[in-house]
Parts: sequence; structure tokens; C-alpha cells
Amino acid sequence: DFVDGLTSFAGNAGVGVHLYAANRSMERRAFFNADGELLIVPQQGRLKIVTELGLIDIDPLEVALIPRGVRFRVELPDGAARGYVCENGGHPFRLPELGPIGANGLANVRDFEMPAAWFEDVDTATELIQKFAGKLWTTTLDHSPFDVVAWHGNLAPWRYDLRRFNTVNTVSFDHVDPSIFTVLTSPSDTPGTANCDFVIFPPRWTVAEGTFRPPWFHRNVMSEYMGLIEGSYDAKAGGFAPGGGSLHNQMAGHGPDKASYDAAIAADLKPQKIEKTMAFMFESSAVLRPTRFAVESPLMQLDYDDCWSGFTKAELPK
Repeated sequence: DFVDGLTSFAGNAGVGVHLYAANRSMERRAFFNADGELLIVPQQGRLKIVTELGLIDIDPLEVALIPRGVRFRVELPDGAARGYVCENGGHPFRLPELGPIGANGLANVRDFEMPAAWFEDVDTATELIQKFAGKLWTTTLDHSPFDVVAWHGNLAPWRYDLRRFNTVNTVSFDHVDPSIFTVLTSPSDTPGTANCDFVIFPPRWTVAEGTFRPPWFHRNVMSEYMGLIEGSYDAKAGGFAPGGGSLHNQMAGHGPDKASYDAAIAADLKPQKIEKTMAFMFESSAVLRPTRFAVESPLMQLDYDDCWSGFTKAELPK
């Protein structure tokens, strides 16, 4: 089920990156995390999340957030599901400051949906699992924990449809910083950096003139874990599949692969619609350390850096 199918891939003191793969619903089991909130990003298969505060149904291209301490179980309407989870132990996720963008844009408050109250009155033994201080603990209740008849407050679970993100981009030349794709942020103690940012790269128009349009070659103070929900990513022509992930830690140089580079420099720079794609990043200002499972897994792509082989030395214009 969802809990048994959770696998940790990377983390630091404030952020954990996990993947889930499940082929059965949680039955007579519930889970809560005392260490942080959970941002659930489905990649395949719908989820029905039963919480103390109501029911949340999400499809791939939607996300859900379960606050710290809220009990929940996950049911699988399609019989199987997989996806990503960001565990945030820092400042709770909030919308980023919009600055000169103004009052509207990016993820709008009106598009976040909280559940209506719902409860079940079931006197059946239920296993309750909690993550506390980095370890899993379990006990057995003599009833369902989802017996909260009504609730009041604003620390509630919610869902958000990523297709509702109001994308901002350049309409002249060059790249705007990728912070314009930030859906949610967990601020750090250092101004200008985040404990964690949740960033997406949704369908959008690209119209920049005189510009290398894919994400350019760069090094970054933020550590970037990238996943792909559907389609392909415009900086990786091959090898980066939906359900996969990549990690570029602080100041590790990276950028488009050779095939994406060649296509970009030969492209006719007319307006282009990037469609049928949804990539995302969990970004942190601290190093994301891979788990032993991640570094020893036979699923690791050991030749990943070969995607940058074959580049010739750049020639200055004559």
C-alpha cells in the first residue's frame, strides 16, 4: 500500500524526497507524519485520500498537501498508483511573494480546494502508523481514527490542479529566472533562499527572440531534484522518462543534452507552444543527500553524464 510502498531517495534536515508505488489500498491502516507536512505529486493512477478533515480525490496533474500531524489513508481507485512525495519539515509551504507581478499570477489562492467535513463511525481495529523523530512507530486503535464529525481552522489538507497555474514568461528576449515557475515555497532563515521550493514547468508559449530557449547551462546555489509527470522535458530529448528523477546538487553544472542543444540552435525562433508536458522540481538551499537505496539501486542511470558528451568547443562569431 501507500505506506509500505514509500521509498526515500534523498533529503536534508528540512526536506525529504520520496517516491511511492502501490498496488493496493490501505485497509484498516492510517498514517500521520509528526516530522513535517507531505506534498503528494501523483504521476500515474488516481488517489483517494481519506483524512480526519474530509476526502480528497486527485489525479495526475493535481497535487495534495497533508499537514503535519493529520491522519490519513490512501485508497487506489485504479488498483495501482505511483508518484512523488516531498516531506517538508521546515516552514509550512505557502505561496511565493509576487513582487512586481502584482496581485495575480502563478498559483492563485482561489484554486486551492479544501475538503468538506466527512467521517466514518467504525469500531474496527485499525493500525495507526506515525513518523516521529525520523522513525516509524505503530499502535492499534479499537476504532477508525476518521471519526471527526466537524472541524474549524485553516491548517487543513488541500488539493491543487497544476493546470490552473498562471504561467509568466518573457515576451522579448533572454530567460527570466525560473523562480517565475514557483507554485509553493517554504522559506529558509536566509533571505532569498528557500528550505524548499515546489516549481513546475507546465505547457506554455515560448516567444523569446535572439535567445537559446531551453534552460541554459548553469550552476545553482539551490539543490534541484527534478521529476516528470508526463511528456518530455525540453532540456532532455531522451533518457528522462515520466516517473523518473534527477538530482543536481549545489553548484553541480548541468544543462541541456546534446540533442536538445542541437535542436535549439538550429530552431526557427517563431512562437512555439510547449505542450503535453509537466515537469517539476523540489529545490532546497541545502544539499540533498541521496539515500543508500538511491545510490545502490540497479535503477540508477550510471551513464547519465554521457548526455553532455559530444559537445565541440564553442566558436566565437567571426
